[in-house]
Amino acid sequence: MQPQLRRCGGIAIVGVRKRVQATKKVRARSSGSGNRITIGQSLTTHLLEIGMMKLAKLYVTGGQQRNARSMLEGDAYWYKYHKGLILEVDTVTGQAERRAEYVSPPDVCADEDPAILFKCGTMAGDKLYVSTQTEVLVYNLPDFTLGTYISLPCFNDVHHVRPSRDGHLLVANSGLDMVLEITSDGEVLRIWNTLGEDPWSRVTQEADYRRVTSLKPHRSHPNHIFYLGDEPWVTRFEQRDACSLTNPVKRIDIGIERVHDGHLFDGHLYFTTVNGCIAIANVETLQVEEVIDLNTIAPPDVVLGWCRGLLVEDGTVWVGFSRLRLTKIRRNISWVRQGFRQLLPTRIACYDLRRRTCITEIDLQEHGLDAVFSIFPVPEPLRSAATPAMEFHASS
Repeated sequence: MQPQLRRCGGIAIVGVRKRVQATKKVRARSSGSGNRITIGQSLTTHLLEIGMMKLAKLYVTGGQQRNARSMLEGDAYWYKYHKGLILEVDTVTGQAERRAEYVSPPDVCADEDPAILFKCGTMAGDKLYVSTQTEVLVYNLPDFTLGTYISLPCFNDVHHVRPSRDGHLLVANSGLDMVLEITSDGEVLRIWNTLGEDPWSRVTQEADYRRVTSLKPHRSHPNHIFYLGDEPWVTRFEQRDACSLTNPVKRIDIGIERVHDGHLFDGHLYFTTVNGCIAIANVETLQVEEVIDLNTIAPPDVVLGWCRGLLVEDGTVWVGFSRLRLTKIRRNISWVRQGFRQLLPTRIACYDLRRRTCITEIDLQEHGLDAVFSIFPVPEPLRSAATPAMEFHASS
């Protein structure tokens, strides 16, 4: 099948909408580099060779919807995910294989239309820490066996989990506007309300919030935890910022739009905003120094999608885009109401930040992934150790 060539920001790229083999004959010139692809090479293979792309395989976490739906189907279908998925994506061929499929047990879900999907996670060594709406799971790599499982009654709309500096777990519990520090056995050691309030001043400790479909609107919606030195920080979706958990006066004002991610790379923090921007902040001054609007790289007649999921390399980034959905809180997508004509599918895209170009993008909807939350590199020793997908249908 002949790949579809389109031009994105001055560089011809292969839109991997269908299965594209690495041996397809493509000819293109990279903007400003003077490098030309030879007949018989794929564009992505060439970019790996010249160093514009460095990662051949990626893990992507997210979820699969119960039924395909369009943006026009209304609010009733806004979050109907029935399965968590982790894909291993080959950036050369555009192919993906399922490494983990997961369905939460009924006793940790809402009775009506539970949202079951993988949210954001953290890779540390041979462990992949990942959250669902109401659970924390730790997978052993490369075989994706489930090593740790935690679900607490206070979990609602969990967005991120990562290991703490002292070997515990930090959990962004967005539904209750809090971050928890817990042990691997599920003991709660500490709770931070991300508005600086008493964590239980607005909610009771007696309820099982896993059984509640939604507690929206959230007042803060913490969604990604990171460290600056030994100090834990978290992004706050509604405040459009990031703040220190131990000293809330310290914050990074991102603005622009609502915020996801928060990745430290070479003395800078990289954030995504849902409308398709990357904000880069200096860790010393805690000031945003640069904002890259990915919409200016795309054709003017498209909407990129819900921007969330980020992997930073030296000079390039992989960014996740989820096909837009209507939300019950319409203001979350007010920035798309300006006469858009084309909604792009759920995908990951690689950008060269220096040249302000889109290098390549890979459609993930055709592999069953309808929402992207996290992107990780597949560590080199693990790339040759692939095993079949592990499927978990947890019982109650």
